[in-house]
Amino acid sequence: MERPQPDSRPEDLSETLKEATKEVHTQAENVEFMRNFQKGQVTREGFKLVMASLYHIYAALEEEIERNKQNPVYAPLYFPEELHRKAALEQDMAFWYGPHWQETIPYTPATQHYVRHLHEVGHTHPELLVAHTYTRYLGDLSGGQVLKKIAQKSLALPGSGEGLAFFTFPNIDNATKFKQLYRARMNTLEMTPEVKHRVTEEAKTAFLLNIELFEELQGLLTQDHKDQIPSQMERLRQRSGSLVQGTTPEEIPREKSRISSTSSSQAPFLRWVLTLSFLMATVAVGIYAM
Repeated sequence: MERPQPDSRPEDLSETLKEATKEVHTQAENVEFMRNFQKGQVTREGFKLVMASLYHIYAALEEEIERNKQNPVYAPLYFPEELHRKAALEQDMAFWYGPHWQETIPYTPATQHYVRHLHEVGHTHPELLVAHTYTRYLGDLSGGQVLKKIAQKSLALPGSGEGLAFFTFPNIDNATKFKQLYRARMNTLEMTPEVKHRVTEEAKTAFLLNIELFEELQGLLTQDHKDQIPSQMERLRQRSGSLVQGTTPEEIPREKSRISSTSSSQAPFLRWVLTLSFLMATVAVGIYAM
């Protein structure tokens, strides 16, 4: 009896990327910044930082997408109306940083590293763009929607969606169906085994760039917190000093005397309360023992 031959068809690109990035995806989700975010422990300053980084990243990514929109190595995945985030992030920047946001938003070293890498890919290896669009856009349509709800609740943001335009895809009616379409288009891309391997490795790199970014943002927030402690202590010392300065030497003995007198007058009452509490506890233990 002839044995059935194993299926020799190459695995779909979308499935290959999903399987190959499972481990690094989990690592990205477990970075301290993201763990805190998922628990609802997100501050306005932390959220502003990550949104500013996303603006720079998507501006670079979509610049390279436009450069390669007719290149057959990427063209089937060109969905500017449905997916592009730069315009939405511009709205969010104005909400978080004000009308002159372009002059004030931060541009951290890890963000700059991410942006340089995207430009390098777009200029020299455009076939690798699919790894970054797969990582970013499909992630935004999946876990990004959960993060939107967490941020809206934790930061008490308006229900109308201000400050969260990045997470809203008005031209996608059904996220699940669109992701299926996007994966199907990915699977039509013609790639040699060597190119497919490089795309897979680039998808892992995309996650590592995000991990680097999250770790940097957490470090910045931690440092800001440490820097605030000395200033808070100084304010407390100043307040304490002003209270002492506001009391004359003659008033200090009188204040001590008043406190001592109050404590003495309350002493018999406190002893009575403690005695009564002891008796009640004794009775309660006796009842429980029965």
